[in-house]
Amino acid sequence: MFIPALAAVAVDATSALRWDSLGLDPIALDLGFFQLRWYSLAYLAGIALGWWYLLKLIERPGAPMARRHADDMVFYATLGILVGGRLGYVLFYRPGFYLENPIEILQLWDGGMSFHGGVIGVSLGILYMARKQGLQWLRIHDYVACCVPFGLFFGRLANFVNGELWGRGPTSVPWAMIFPTGGEIPRHPSQLYEAGLEGLLLGIILWFAFWKTDARYQPGKLVGMFILGYGIARFLVELVRQPDRGLESLPWGLSMGQTLTVPMILGGIYLIATAKSRRQRVESIAGHESVA
Repeated sequence: MFIPALAAVAVDATSALRWDSLGLDPIALDLGFFQLRWYSLAYLAGIALGWWYLLKLIERPGAPMARRHADDMVFYATLGILVGGRLGYVLFYRPGFYLENPIEILQLWDGGMSFHGGVIGVSLGILYMARKQGLQWLRIHDYVACCVPFGLFFGRLANFVNGELWGRGPTSVPWAMIFPTGGEIPRHPSQLYEAGLEGLLLGIILWFAFWKTDARYQPGKLVGMFILGYGIARFLVELVRQPDRGLESLPWGLSMGQTLTVPMILGGIYLIATAKSRRQRVESIAGHESVA
């Protein structure tokens, strides 16, 4: 019984697409003394597009902040992404390794970022800026949440280009792929699943909610939709994504990635369910008319 199973895996491996055959290179530009990685460009693209989109959003009546606040927000969000994302990865996924190799915490170019940690970092940045400027922190969260899918989309594509964070295997799906660091095993290209769900689909849902409904006048609704949508997407993808070693199945039966999505799902449900009770007359800071 065991030998036929191995033979089946071998057959699947010969028919699976090899990541090496795609001609991908994690390094976008190599000058010898300086290397620019696609991973870094993904972060830059996500932040730049998110900033551009945020400026479009605050042009609408009833915006919770002015252009000067949005410009400041980009700084705090970027700092929150980098610091929170890295520290989240260190604490949630590989605390033992980084305790023994603390200098490697600073090596962001090698990958290793936690989205959950990034969310915490950005949220703290928003809270600080809102308190400093006397703004409504929850409504700012709503607007920023609509911009995050850009970064998620490019970030997951960068993971694919890096040949990292691949899916579980073996699998017999027609689009199975063999990754160089994943052994001769056909695996799910789970990075692309996440790019499609967390980036494209979630981005479209938030676009519709912002532009075609009155969700932006119900504080907390958009950010609630975001964390609920991300939580569900990540929980499902974790079923076919290979978790970090030792974190595949925790004592309660979930992977670490799934465990971290549970509070997001619950929090998202709460924010959406209570958003209508927070609906208020919104005075525009951006210079447009008031919106009831």
